[in-house]
Amino acid sequence: MTPKQRNMTTIFLESNGKILLLYREGGRVVNHVWVGCAGGHMEPEELNDAAACVLRELEEELGITPEEITDVKLRYLTTSYAKGEIRLNYYFFAKLPDGQSRKLSSNEGELRWFAPEEIPELSMAFTAHFVMEHYFKVGQYTSEIYGGVANRKNVVFVPMPERE
Repeated sequence: MTPKQRNMTTIFLESNGKILLLYREGGRVVNHVWVGCAGGHMEPEELNDAAACVLRELEEELGITPEEITDVKLRYLTTSYAKGEIRLNYYFFAKLPDGQSRKLSSNEGELRWFAPEEIPELSMAFTAHFVMEHYFKVGQYTSEIYGGVANRKNVVFVPMPERE
C-alpha cells in the first residue's frame, strides 16, 4: 500500500540575534518538543503555495501579519517516512524587526526566544533539530534552498540549485 503524504510548513523568526521557538503541546503530529514558532498542515488550495500556508499559520497562531516581518525565505524542504506517512516539511526563515518585538503568545504551546548556542541542547522535532543544526553551521551563510532526506539517525542535506 502506498503511504499517504502529510504536507506541512514551519517558520523560524529571527530577531536581535535570537530565534523564536514553540514548545509544542497538543499537536496531532509532534508533542512536547521544540519546533518553529508557527506552522501546520497545508490546506488543499495551498498545496502549490507553501508560503501562503506558513503566512496563514503565522497569523492564526501568533497574530503576526506578513507586513510585520521581512526577508521571508524558504530555506529547507525535508522528507521523512514516519508512522506510515511520507512527511514533507517546508521550513521558512524570516526576520521580525526589532521594533516589532512584543509579548507574543500561542495557543499551541509556550513561545521562547533562544540564542543560537542554546538550541542544540533542546529536545526538538526530528527534522527541525537537523534543520537548525545545518542552518547554524552552513545555511545562515548562504542563500541556497536545501533538500533533506531523513533516515533513522539524521537528515542528509544537499543544496537545490535552480535548474534551467
